[in-house]
Amino acid sequence: MRAERGAVLVVGGTGFIGSAVVRELLTPSGGGVSDVRVLARRPLPDWMTSAGARRIPADLLDPASLEGCCDGVGTVLHLASYVGRDPALCEAVNERGTAALAAAARAAGTGRLLYVSTASVYGRGPHRGAAEGRLPTAPASPASTSRLAAEATVLDGGGIVLRPHLVYGPGDKWFVPTVCRLLRTVPVWADGGSARASLVGVRDLARVVTAFAARDWSGEHGGVHHVNHPRPVKFRTVVGQLCRHLGIAPPGSDLSRRAHRELTARVLPQLSDHQHALLTEDHWYDSSGVWARLGLSPGPGFAAGLVPGLPWYRRHLAGLHLV
Repeated sequence: MRAERGAVLVVGGTGFIGSAVVRELLTPSGGGVSDVRVLARRPLPDWMTSAGARRIPADLLDPASLEGCCDGVGTVLHLASYVGRDPALCEAVNERGTAALAAAARAAGTGRLLYVSTASVYGRGPHRGAAEGRLPTAPASPASTSRLAAEATVLDGGGIVLRPHLVYGPGDKWFVPTVCRLLRTVPVWADGGSARASLVGVRDLARVVTAFAARDWSGEHGGVHHVNHPRPVKFRTVVGQLCRHLGIAPPGSDLSRRAHRELTARVLPQLSDHQHALLTEDHWYDSSGVWARLGLSPGPGFAAGLVPGLPWYRRHLAGLHLV
């Protein structure tokens, strides 16, 4: 059910996922939201302000700055996360920042808090088709550990948690760039590229977030939802599409996953064991439920979904000397 829900506060609205969500909220099909507020440390991009978004100056690293940020807000969309390797920043932004945001929402009487987390809270794979509630959480990094703590804060307050896996599209600085860097440095298949992964385009993820913002949450009682295209994609397909569109030579030989990891550890040491596993081992999740629940089409999938982001990827990867 769609309904007028008052103001929506987007936290992390200038980031990769957040920008896509703000853009979706500001479209005529954005769920009838007439008051979009973006919590940000810096001025908003011109396209946001010209479309009617309003900046709320605050910073998750400064809990005192969050006081009053949710006043008059009906729904809080928490899309901000620190995904680096600094444990102190992980705790400060993801754990304490989320706790402070949730406290501000409670103080304002705002009962609708949605958090975009990550399937990485499940930790090391392989993972093959598990639905929500079927896998134990076992985060393998400070970022995932702190995001799991953030989830607990949101769920304890009756909020909603979304767990996408690998997100692609305009603004992606991790998934596709990392695959391209791996192809340039180690132009070799791992187990023939047979690993399968759950993927979601950032615009499709934004449609899900926006649909929840527009939805009546009566009877939802919080909960966790996987948000990916229902069909997992083989990495051989991912690599084939990237090579085709970005002018990268495809791998010319094959190694076992273990041998591939040993080679990668020598020549690309910044890629962690867990990150390598995400790209070479099955990590896919039953993600059909959220689309049925919201009455949304998941879209055509990776091959078609990649195309709108290609101009952005070409510019970004050229700056990294990867294309």
